[in-house]
Amino acid sequence: MIFYISGTGNTRWAAQQIANATGDELLSMADITPETTLRPLQPGERLGFCFPVHGWRPPRVVRRFIGHLSLQSQDHYVYALCTAGDTLGETMDILRQDLRQRGISLDASYSLLMPNTYVGLPFMDVDKSELEHRKIAEAEQRLRNYVQDIVARKPGGAPLDIGRWPKINSRLLGGASVDYLNSDKPFHVDSVKCVKCGICADVCPLHNINGGLGYEPQWKHEDSCMSCFACYHHCPHHAISYGRQTRHKGQYFFHHPKTTASR
Repeated sequence: MIFYISGTGNTRWAAQQIANATGDELLSMADITPETTLRPLQPGERLGFCFPVHGWRPPRVVRRFIGHLSLQSQDHYVYALCTAGDTLGETMDILRQDLRQRGISLDASYSLLMPNTYVGLPFMDVDKSELEHRKIAEAEQRLRNYVQDIVARKPGGAPLDIGRWPKINSRLLGGASVDYLNSDKPFHVDSVKCVKCGICADVCPLHNINGGLGYEPQWKHEDSCMSCFACYHHCPHHAISYGRQTRHKGQYFFHHPKTTASR
């Protein structure tokens, strides 16, 4: 069983590669509520968690999901894989603590550096095309090795892209990110550019946008947005912005037309 959450597709791609190799069931955390009854784990079944890093932490939706998770894990191999545009700080330490509180021990952890998707701050933009392609090519090679480890139930995992100052990044900056940047309030749509295609509502992993074909998007403002920018990146007419922060910035999602490395 593999639980995943993905905004622009980086993590979905990685989780799907693992599922293809292991034959394990792939489930989106966004589609599972606290009232959902999950089937019991089979004896010896692997249990995986795949998610992007947001603010050097697991996204809020991941931590909430784990907080409601009720699974009996005894002889099961438990692993986690996160994707990040740069570094992850103490992300896996935080995840390990959250899982431990639910009676689940993490056996192995992995990280993949993927093209950057966060554009919500003035100094952050998508990667240049050359770097984007290089990251994907390197991630494909690393993921092949990770999949072999996961299939073999290898403990420990691989060296993580923790980066410098992990405590400062995850605890101080990450805390500020959760408190002030995980919001859909700055999003708005340019009615002149918007063609009401509904793509933004369709791709929102947390179903946080009212809309669809024939309607302009309306964000729900229900404290569920994880600021993944899927709506912004997928808009074919660049009609969605995040205040002034996304002015003159690029777009990216996995399998974007300009993303052609190793394909």
